[in-house]
Amino acid sequence: MQTEQASSPTPSSSRPKSSKRIKFWLATRLGWLVLIALGKLTRIQFGGREHFERLRRDKQPFIYCVWHGKILIPIFLHRYEGICGMVSEHSDGEMIAQTLQRLGYSTVRGSSTRGGKRAMLGMIRTLRNGGVGAIMPDGPRGPRHEFKAGMIAIAQKSQAAILPFTFASSRVWRLKSWDRFTIPKPFSKTLALYGEPIFIPAEIDDAEFEATRQSVEQRMLELEAEAEAFFPKMDEPQPQNVL
Repeated sequence: MQTEQASSPTPSSSRPKSSKRIKFWLATRLGWLVLIALGKLTRIQFGGREHFERLRRDKQPFIYCVWHGKILIPIFLHRYEGICGMVSEHSDGEMIAQTLQRLGYSTVRGSSTRGGKRAMLGMIRTLRNGGVGAIMPDGPRGPRHEFKAGMIAIAQKSQAAILPFTFASSRVWRLKSWDRFTIPKPFSKTLALYGEPIFIPAEIDDAEFEATRQSVEQRMLELEAEAEAFFPKMDEPQPQNVL
């Protein structure tokens, strides 16, 4: 009588993990170069840059506030300036962290879902020491354009200004991700738009805190709409959804 031999794992069973490792390696080794190439191939003009310049001139600690889906151009423009970015501890956060570090940023790791308290303390310490931070207030998993309360708390405790920042381009790719991640196409026109700095009072009660959060969220949405309205849609191809 013949006995059945246990079937050995097929080589294909390890392919998903191998594929994930390859993508991670490519993203962390080459992603920063692709980002720089896209930035250099984009014709960038500025709006509201005087707000950024005034904060720098006055040596006022501040936090770049950028929606998760609009981080590409801000990262490109302010590379090698010693900015500290808050990045999640998820796997995609690790890719972002390594990319940022190759572009001259430092990072604190944590988010509203994991390691948040440690990251908040690290960011507050950086800002109190005169540093500049960068936070994506709707990260790491959304919902898109929902302003998390943690950023208000960091600005309040550090007394750093919030500097809203976004961009829009004449021709883009938008990923089918929760944040609708936006990538300018080569040789497109781009507007990098800074909003007016926002200062959070050191002492506010719970109701004022929530009202402030909603107000800052609204100002971020208005800045986004202003940037997107800069390019006439009737004369330009519509954004293409990819992936």
